[in-house]
Amino acid sequence: MAREFQRGHKARISDLTAGTDLYVGVRIAGAGLTFDISCFGLDADERLSDDRYFVFFNQPASPEGAVQLLGAQAGDTESFRVTLDRIPQHIQKLSFTATLDGAGQMSQIGPGYLRIVAGGEEVARYAFNGAEFSTERAVMLGDFYLKDVWRFAAVGQGFDGGLEALLKNFGGEVAEEEPAPEPEPAPQGGVPGFAPPAASEPAPGFAAPAPQGQPAPQPPAPAFGAPPSATQGTPHSQQPPPPPQVPAQPQPPQAQPPQQPAPQMHTAPTIAAPMAPPGAPPGPFPGQQPPYGQPPHQQAPPPYGQPGQPPQAAPQAPPQAPPQAPYGQQVGPFPGQQPPAPYGAPQHQPAPYGRPQAQSGGPGLSVVLEKYREAPTGQRWTPQNEKLIRADLGVDGQPVLARQGSMVLYQGKVDFGYKGAGIRGRIVGNATGQEMQLMRCTGQGQVFFADNSAHVHPIELQGDAICVSAESVVAFDESLQYETRRIEGHGIPGGALFTMQFQGSGTVVVKTQGTPVVLPVTPTTFADANAVVAWSAASQVIISSQVSLRRSAYPGHSGETVNLQFRGAPGNFVVVQPYEV
Repeated sequence: MAREFQRGHKARISDLTAGTDLYVGVRIAGAGLTFDISCFGLDADERLSDDRYFVFFNQPASPEGAVQLLGAQAGDTESFRVTLDRIPQHIQKLSFTATLDGAGQMSQIGPGYLRIVAGGEEVARYAFNGAEFSTERAVMLGDFYLKDVWRFAAVGQGFDGGLEALLKNFGGEVAEEEPAPEPEPAPQGGVPGFAPPAASEPAPGFAAPAPQGQPAPQPPAPAFGAPPSATQGTPHSQQPPPPPQVPAQPQPPQAQPPQQPAPQMHTAPTIAAPMAPPGAPPGPFPGQQPPYGQPPHQQAPPPYGQPGQPPQAAPQAPPQAPPQAPYGQQVGPFPGQQPPAPYGAPQHQPAPYGRPQAQSGGPGLSVVLEKYREAPTGQRWTPQNEKLIRADLGVDGQPVLARQGSMVLYQGKVDFGYKGAGIRGRIVGNATGQEMQLMRCTGQGQVFFADNSAHVHPIELQGDAICVSAESVVAFDESLQYETRRIEGHGIPGGALFTMQFQGSGTVVVKTQGTPVVLPVTPTTFADANAVVAWSAASQVIISSQVSLRRSAYPGHSGETVNLQFRGAPGNFVVVQPYEV
């Protein structure tokens, strides 16, 4: 009996069948739609580093024949033969895809499937339909990937851009449109008999299989799952496939010479401090470099008005200076002064430096606090630092809804009122854990928000939507629409988790414990439900792990009771904090 897969499910191939010579059939159809079904052979970086492993209608086999395109048969729109033990080591994944050729969307397709057949018996099936997609024009249906052993994953991820977006996702390029020759007829050997599904299986009406009697006069092919040496005499190995001539042939990535990055220029103004206080007489003349600690009379410049006197005349002046100045070494740093008055007599110090004595010891208080000054106004939301943000209510006159107790300072005439959720909202909030105790801020002024020294991040929405846990929301514009959203899942009691979805035009301020990381959504993106902060609402989120009675980890398990799997088209994201709630 075939094992049924749902989107996101994975399994070892060895758990499905002991064979490595597999038949992969794809059924996909829709009224007035035409499809191109292909297989991408990807490297460890999930890139199409060798375009010879792009198996499609104009390149029906990989170089060594490990992946072969067989065509429509037995009710399948397209079928492949995959010999896992012949795949070279640099190919780590086989991705089976379907793209629309012409107008249409994947939401218009009918029920379809991707199935795996071993030895003539179906061992796995991933069923899908148009309700799982919207505007996508290309879909990754399933993957064979190597992780210690070969495994299968039901993907079901789409791309709005069609084949071009699919190729770019795999690191390929779309070639210019060129006239392609007529495809050569299929080899006379026909479809090999190594893995046809059972003839008794009823064929779907939308794609009738070829007549069962047609392959009869052809030489029999080896049994499905035979060793590679027994299959080298088949017609597929005798006639090499025609060279690829397709407009959408991906080009192998060419090594580009490394470009030297433009030098990063420091644009901040350079502050040069004076070598001597303003108003002080000049220091030692050029050429005079007395050793540190030399008596003061050797550092004194020549008398005023005699610039031409050589510097050597200065040491002859007052040999009695050291006994007259008991603080000899302390007076020395002030060249050009008259013999100093007794220490502590400020009336004899004419303050030649032009600065009050209070400022000579360091910068003033205003200079020290300058870096903490309020950021300039003029915007609706302005971060003051990584943990404090200001909302200017006078910019557009719209009120702000904020978590009660998050206000730390306000200026101007601002009114604060309780924002109730109503009886129904309180019931939903208590049942889902997404209740928010809010206050409504109105008036003309600026309000500063913070929450337990957490990092705050303003996220501006322009008609799009984002999902955020109510626990992570600090404040948001009243113009945004928000509601409780259910996350589907069948692996935990009750079958779901909940979050808040914000949509519209405005800003929502989200808090995190520490600096978060924003990751793009891929078919293999998993996150701990207690560390996720937010994600794009267009992402599909499912609960992928099962609940255990104990939280202790066992071998092969992450130790988390609930994991969330994220999938979506390019451009979707998930935000995770380095902290578990």
